[in-house]
Amino acid sequence: MAYQRFSLFPDSPSFKDFFSARSMRYRWRNGDPVITVTIMAICVAVWIVETLLKIVWPAGCNAFVGSGVFMPALATHRPWTFITSMFLHQPASLWHILFNMLTLWCVGPVLERMMGHLPYLALYVLSGLGGSAGMMVWALFSQDGWLTSAYGASGALFGLFAAILVVYQRIGIDIRSMLIWMLINFLMPIITPNIAWQAHVGGFIIGGVFAWLLVSGLHALRGKSLQQRTLMYGVIMLAVIIAIVVACNMSNPLRANPLLGMFS
Repeated sequence: MAYQRFSLFPDSPSFKDFFSARSMRYRWRNGDPVITVTIMAICVAVWIVETLLKIVWPAGCNAFVGSGVFMPALATHRPWTFITSMFLHQPASLWHILFNMLTLWCVGPVLERMMGHLPYLALYVLSGLGGSAGMMVWALFSQDGWLTSAYGASGALFGLFAAILVVYQRIGIDIRSMLIWMLINFLMPIITPNIAWQAHVGGFIIGGVFAWLLVSGLHALRGKSLQQRTLMYGVIMLAVIIAIVVACNMSNPLRANPLLGMFS
């Protein structure tokens, strides 16, 4: 009698098979939410590392998370944090990672199938960068904002919210239920403390503008393919974000401070 390993989900592929090169190529061509699943896998993997470090080596956890969080005062000195902060979540807190991943799974696959993999990836990254830019802008009005650390996928997620509103509005789908869901998310900072609402606003604006450019945009570029428009508008949006960050950083009180190295 042949031995068969027990599985709760016997018809599902193994982890190795699911992420094999052959499987990923098939899913990519088939229009499956490859980018969404990959982002979720990275976020969960990073959160597991954070949580294990917090249990066995708290100082190492602080160093790991601290090296990746975004802080406006250090933005230009640690530019990698514009990206790394998108994949970090609160260590040992199931609520933060669970809520963000559930939200991403509710919105991401729909947008990825409608937009295509690369335009969707550009939207996600630009929205996340927009969230960091939003924190830079807020720091101009609040001195405490310069030293406020932030991490999480929320900025990128709010960009997806804005994009799905733009797309649904364009094709005539009822968006009332989506507006209610978004309102709940916008009100979360009132209910739950220590939420970087500035990143939510920044991601929402950048994601909404980028999505509008892709579906409407300049009349002269409407004849271009979606990939070409993604590249052109993506470069423009990236330049705008960089300009915002550089302009805001001119007012950074720690920009030329010799003690800045103590924070890095």
